[in-house]
Amino acid sequence: MLLDYVIVFLVGGFICLIGQILIIRTNMTTSRILVLFLLLGVFFEAVGLYEPFAEFAKSGAMIPISGFGSTLARGAIEGAETGTILGVLKGGLSSTAAGIAAAVFFSYIFATIFRAHTKKFGK
Repeated sequence: MLLDYVIVFLVGGFICLIGQILIIRTNMTTSRILVLFLLLGVFFEAVGLYEPFAEFAKSGAMIPISGFGSTLARGAIEGAETGTILGVLKGGLSSTAAGIAAAVFFSYIFATIFRAHTKKFGK
């Protein structure tokens, strides 16, 4: 059991480390890195590599945004089995509905508690 926690921590931390290296070493914005990780999750799910990785890494692979991309792709693939475009859209959205609802809910809560401001550069 303790080994599971160590694996989750190391894999999740490594994914975040890759993101941090991209922030520091490249001119990519954080939103582009976010989309890159999401698309990598979709790609690895589509070619069948993300599920074995997630079985090994458990939450360390499913909590970062790449796990969201994997879940979205898995739902879309299952929805595509209905043979309709609507099935693809419904499958992807229904598989990620809980995560989307939580993001909207907590975004609203934090937006009411805290005041957003822009960073001041050069001072």
